[in-house]
Amino acid sequence: MINTNPHYLNKMVFSNSTIRNMTFDEVFNNILSYISKDPIALYKLAVGSDSQVKAHTRFISAIHVHRIGLDGMGKGAWGCIKEYTVPRRISSLREKISIETSLTQELLFLFDYKRVSEILDILIPYSDKGADFTLEAHIDIGKKGATRELIQEMLGRFSGMGIEAKIKPDSYAASSYADRYTK
Repeated sequence: MINTNPHYLNKMVFSNSTIRNMTFDEVFNNILSYISKDPIALYKLAVGSDSQVKAHTRFISAIHVHRIGLDGMGKGAWGCIKEYTVPRRISSLREKISIETSLTQELLFLFDYKRVSEILDILIPYSDKGADFTLEAHIDIGKKGATRELIQEMLGRFSGMGIEAKIKPDSYAASSYADRYTK
């Protein structure tokens, strides 16, 4: 049985397989710690959301930091999720995708200039050795299926933010990581 108390449903609380009930400040400190352990790498910080519709609609937003070695090979990742529940069945695809996109935007806004600067402060001393950082929005839409009609509208919501947005098959934070936890 889902708790439908609005104060319980949509708190800004994050978790992963090892840590529960993290605040965003704790999430950010974990990201800084993760990057500090190997600053000579490429880092992609991706935020994406996915949902599952049943009697209620459950949204999962994921923050995923991918460490990529200078050889182009993955060297690990750190991530966490946040749950958001709408206590009704959302049947409109446009509404569902719009909420997913809004939840992704909400988290991306938390990575403001100050926080991105803190990440870059760790990496800049190693930039001559190839260290780099990108911030991406991952949207659970693609060129196949009904969501293709929403591509321009949803991508446009990120262009004004100056954030590069990815769609399927490149939107792994939404279509793989977040998706895994919506079930």
